[in-house]
Amino acid sequence: MKDLRKQVLLFFIIVDMISEKDLAELENVPYEERISRVEKLLEGKENPRAFELGLLLALKMGQEIREKKPLGSESGDLVASWSGKYPESVVEEAIASAKEFLLHPANLAEKIKSGVMKKAAEESKQAQSEAEDAK
Repeated sequence: MKDLRKQVLLFFIIVDMISEKDLAELENVPYEERISRVEKLLEGKENPRAFELGLLLALKMGQEIREKKPLGSESGDLVASWSGKYPESVVEEAIASAKEFLLHPANLAEKIKSGVMKKAAEESKQAQSEAEDAK
C-alpha cells in the first residue's frame, strides 16, 4: 500500500515537471514538427478525442496565420475530412477546442493538467481497489 502511495505522489510530481519541461521544449520545436507530432499521435487512433482533433486544428490554423494564408484555406479541408469519419458533435467540439486553444492557451493548459491529474486519481483509486480486493 505504501508503494502505491509513493507511485501516485511521484506521478503527480512528474506531471508538474513534465508540464513545465514540455512547455520549454515545445518552444524550441519547429512549428511544422509540432504539427507532425500531433498528426502521428492521431494516426493510430480510431476514435480520437475532440480535444486532440482541436489541438491539430489549432496548430494548422496557426500555421496559416504564420504563413499569411487565408484562415481556413488548408484547415478547412482538414475539418471537411473529419465530417465523414467522426460524429458531428465531435467535430463541433474539436472546432470549439481549437478556438479556445488559439484565444486562451493558458486556460487550456490548465484544463489539460486537470484532466491528466483526474485520470491519475482514477487510476490510483482503481489500483487501490484492486489491491484491497487481492487481500
